[in-house]
Amino acid sequence: MNTIRWGMIGCGSVTELKSGPAFNKVEGSSLVAVMRRDAQKLKDYANRHNVPHFFTDSNELIQHPEVDAVYIATPPKYHEDYAIAAMKAGKPVYVEKPMALDLAACMRMDAFSKQTGVKMVIAHYRRALPLFLEVKRLVDTHAIGQITNVRIEMLKKAGGNFDPTQNWRLDPSVAGGGYFYDLAPHQLDLVFYFFGKALSYHGSASNQAGLYPAEDTVAGNMLLENGIQFKGDWCFCAPADQDKDLFEITGTEGKISFPVFGHTISLSQKGITKLIEFDPPEHNQQNLIEKIVPYFLGIGSNPCSAEDAMQSMRVMESFVYGTTK
Repeated sequence: MNTIRWGMIGCGSVTELKSGPAFNKVEGSSLVAVMRRDAQKLKDYANRHNVPHFFTDSNELIQHPEVDAVYIATPPKYHEDYAIAAMKAGKPVYVEKPMALDLAACMRMDAFSKQTGVKMVIAHYRRALPLFLEVKRLVDTHAIGQITNVRIEMLKKAGGNFDPTQNWRLDPSVAGGGYFYDLAPHQLDLVFYFFGKALSYHGSASNQAGLYPAEDTVAGNMLLENGIQFKGDWCFCAPADQDKDLFEITGTEGKISFPVFGHTISLSQKGITKLIEFDPPEHNQQNLIEKIVPYFLGIGSNPCSAEDAMQSMRVMESFVYGTTK
């Protein structure tokens, strides 16, 4: 086999541009089947994206002989069942972040993958984008000296639909948590990608605005490898004029800062600040899919393993539920 033919479970907004079209743009890859429960929306998606096979039953997609691998793009509550069903069929899986509803589900998925030998990759795709690869290069080449502190600050105003029956990201029973569980996996994965493991961590969360069942404010601290101190603050009910997306790395000889959901690096060295601009990617996940396809074909290593993703899940649970390591 020299081509991976993908089946995709879930056809929500994340797949319209960020991921779906990329499967047909990567060498040795094609999207051949999609699944969604809503038959009308499913047919519309398949027609617009020229996908030949479409199903309202996930098992039909998984068992289809033309499907070699499965991309799971549903809310986190369903990741475990779909991933294990696909791996039972001997088909490798690419799972959206967060990896699952909670750490226990992640561990079961990981154990099943190891038990069966069927491959699994998690969609922490920012680690494959040029901006973050440049940050890693700057860190690894000691462009700002020895790293001492890392800080994440994310402030967002409360807005949108607060009804968890219509906005699943605000229903902890479906999403695992609130907007923190939706956005922090990207941010925390970059922390571990750049700096290694967390040696200890603790945090707290609260629902300050009371607009929905999930937490809206989170704070956490970590001690990383090499003595690096981490502090993170997330607030999703901040005043509109305080909107912020900051990832800041402080070293003995300078500072690197950038927005995780933006396109510019600010590099400060010896009192001089330089901005490094990047073009927005057309398809956010394409760079990671370019690494997944060879891995599924038996070439190269896993670009984001379950063990990678579970680091973020452990810390997220600690911050939200107040457990300490």
